[in-house]
Amino acid sequence: MKKFIMNNSIELKNKVVLVTGGSQGIGSAICTSMAACGANVVINYHTHKESAENLAISLHNLYGVRALSFGADISNPEEVAKMFSFIDENFSQLDVLVNNAGCETVAHAIHLDLAVWDKIFDVNLKGAFHCAQLAGRRMVEKKTGVIINISSIHDKVPRKGLVHYCSSKAALNMMTKCLALELAEHNIRVVAVCPGAIETEMNREEINEFGRDKFNNWIPLGKVGVVDDVAWTCAFLASERASYITATELYIDGGYKESTIPYDPRPKR
Repeated sequence: MKKFIMNNSIELKNKVVLVTGGSQGIGSAICTSMAACGANVVINYHTHKESAENLAISLHNLYGVRALSFGADISNPEEVAKMFSFIDENFSQLDVLVNNAGCETVAHAIHLDLAVWDKIFDVNLKGAFHCAQLAGRRMVEKKTGVIINISSIHDKVPRKGLVHYCSSKAALNMMTKCLALELAEHNIRVVAVCPGAIETEMNREEINEFGRDKFNNWIPLGKVGVVDDVAWTCAFLASERASYITATELYIDGGYKESTIPYDPRPKR
């Protein structure tokens, strides 16, 4: 019988990780979990420059890793190209890409401006693909790498007012599977992480106004998730401990996706 070494840590020492949309919320937590496991981190931001710079300083001070920030709108191909050139100049490698940047708006489908539809897809799908494409080229050279696409339970669970967002996440998950099949021959894994109701500083007030108890009743595990639930899953997937996981979707939702029918017909004990 094979003897396993007793080591529960997630090891990412000397890896270089790019997290898009990494300056706040889930993205910031992912940057932190990666750094805590020893990875050097590139924190992409679009509008929150100060938050990204402060996070980079904190990660270096806390974990002794290299952490750099870079501003780029991932829907802009020229800015994405500059970001990857920045990584080449500062690290000469890229081991993990986390496509976390995304955007969401709410609108009635029949009144949805097509420019808004395009913006959602430009960020959530085209931007993620372009980043994966440039990351993949670098990973192919080294015959190793991991791409993690942050999707949503709304790839499969429809919502009123979010036809454009839900459609973009469904497309992102199919993109994940296609990339995984193509890149597997180069020892590159591609997976999708699909969060459910996750509390962040940005949506905390909205959750409270809507009713936290409602979410707690709807979610089988009885609670809204926190950013670390997603972040540590990503760190695991980026590590060798997940070396046989690719072309799949992992739902981080406390069972929320499967709980569309709250009626319980079981007899009382």
